[in-house]
Amino acid sequence: MILRAYLLLIITSLSWGANAVAGKMAVGHISPMLLTSIRWGMAFAILLTFALPQVRRDMKVIRANLPLLASYGMCGFAFFNILLYSALEYTTAINVAIEQAGMPMVIFLANFILFRIRVTPAQITGFVLTLAGVAVTASSGSLARLIGLELNRGDALMLLAVLFYGGYTVALRYKPVLHWQSMITVMAGAAFLTSLPFSAFEVMRGSVIWPDTTGWLVGAFTAIFPSLIAQVMFIRGNEIIGSNRAGIFINLVPIFGTLLSVMILGEMLHLYHVIALGLVLGGIWLSERGKRA
Repeated sequence: MILRAYLLLIITSLSWGANAVAGKMAVGHISPMLLTSIRWGMAFAILLTFALPQVRRDMKVIRANLPLLASYGMCGFAFFNILLYSALEYTTAINVAIEQAGMPMVIFLANFILFRIRVTPAQITGFVLTLAGVAVTASSGSLARLIGLELNRGDALMLLAVLFYGGYTVALRYKPVLHWQSMITVMAGAAFLTSLPFSAFEVMRGSVIWPDTTGWLVGAFTAIFPSLIAQVMFIRGNEIIGSNRAGIFINLVPIFGTLLSVMILGEMLHLYHVIALGLVLGGIWLSERGKRA
């Protein structure tokens, strides 16, 4: 069962690493708010083709927990992706991928502050290494920039996105006993509805970029892989090994995201990226070793 959870979470991280690359490919082909709406609109439509009977069977539970399920969709799906795609307008896909490694920090702190969930010394050390990797990436390896807390707009938006998804992950402990088809369908619907006012604002402001062929292909990819497949696997992985251990696997996102960015986008891999990835991998290893001990 544990190995199954590991496999689910690795596939999840691969999909989310690819999401950063897809979001970068979307720049100039579709605007970020509209991409979020198309992504979750497509995902919701796909889910309805096979999940509607299950949703009807679970309607009593859904109604009783609708505010909670809607908040999952708003924060974990809509707000996170709006911020991520907006961040990619100003920073690289490599930076966005590596900065997602900050999510375990949010998860660890929230679990400890809210629920007094203890962490081992090895997990704390792994957390510190992860945080160092994020700091190195966000500061482009510049100590002066780090001390001055100078982040470009994209990096700042991505770190805000990390807060939203970290909070969503911790809040999954309150999810009701509900079939995964019903849960993901309601959350996707909530994400789609949440994104619509943001897309409308893009249109009214005159900054909307209507999708061309590339824009539609990116939208379809993000709807199927990062939205449906990855989200279901992440929820299941959380159920098996808990949010602290599942959260640390998010640190594989920068590994996959960096490799895909270099291979597909041709982005430059700098020495500080390599150092950051080493810190992230060391953090994963220590955290999992500490948990087993």
